[in-house]
Amino acid sequence: MRRSAFLQCLAGSALYAQQQPASINVSVNEVIVPVTVTDDKGRFVSDLKKEDFKIYDEGKLQQISYFSRERNQPVVVGLLLDLSNASRLHWKNYQESAIELALALIPDDDKRFSGYLITYGNEAELAVNTTQESSKIVDRIRKLKPGGGAALYDAIYTACTSRSLVKGEPLEPRRVIVVIGDGHDNASKKTLDEVVEIAQRNLVTVYGVSTVAFGFNTVAEKNLLRLAEETGGRVEYPLQGLYKDVSGYLSTPSDEGNYALKVGTGGYASEIAKGMFRAVSATAGEVTTQYILRYVPENADQPKVFRSIRISVQLPNVTVRARKGYYPYAPEVKRK
Repeated sequence: MRRSAFLQCLAGSALYAQQQPASINVSVNEVIVPVTVTDDKGRFVSDLKKEDFKIYDEGKLQQISYFSRERNQPVVVGLLLDLSNASRLHWKNYQESAIELALALIPDDDKRFSGYLITYGNEAELAVNTTQESSKIVDRIRKLKPGGGAALYDAIYTACTSRSLVKGEPLEPRRVIVVIGDGHDNASKKTLDEVVEIAQRNLVTVYGVSTVAFGFNTVAEKNLLRLAEETGGRVEYPLQGLYKDVSGYLSTPSDEGNYALKVGTGGYASEIAKGMFRAVSATAGEVTTQYILRYVPENADQPKVFRSIRISVQLPNVTVRARKGYYPYAPEVKRK
């Protein structure tokens, strides 16, 4: 898909207003639940109606007060880019993928979309504050170089507490984080449990574009997967399918291993680039095509710290992704 065609699908217009940096505080009266529905082949199911959904809050069926299935829904997207030493090998591909995401999700001619950039190495840094100008994010990404540790959890905490807000959050636009990294963390002050909670409290949906290379698995992958599943997002693995369409390569012996696509060759680089672009397209497509459900929970005044949510769709062989729950009250976050 050409970039111009890819960006045109996100066109539109609306008013935008940006406030000064402040904590993101949400007082939950009406619960917002972005929902993605895919069929058994992973394709979006985009023609469902309000009547097809059921929401259960703490096991009790709720009345849906708002339903939307419009495409190109306004979002504020935070790009969290891993600058640790683990990113060095394929850095140029990760860099280009982050640029593609910025251009796709923050089109300059559409005022409904805005975003920000947080980088994380030994420390998390708000590299570009909330903006409607993707060029600012792109320019900063081009100047970045990897090195050091990985403070992923601190980066997510920063996204939830230390950026400028857009008028209307989190109802419209919604809040989305896309992590481009492998999920490992060895430098954060915050813990995984803490950032899962603050993401849920602030109605943030976390997506991941995993940078784990073909043939490798890390314990840290589970961290990124948990962040996504708990908040209703998902993780793409663009480097894990490099050989899925290649046949016969195992019959060709090689000293370094039976790899049809040799590291350092044009074919290998091309497959990596294709995989990253597919991941970018899938992530951007899902972010802007979710169903949006809202409801006012019954018995919300009953004392409970975390309330579980379950969404069901009255269709066979579909997968439903939505956040697993919410906190009825916003956290008290101190301003820096």
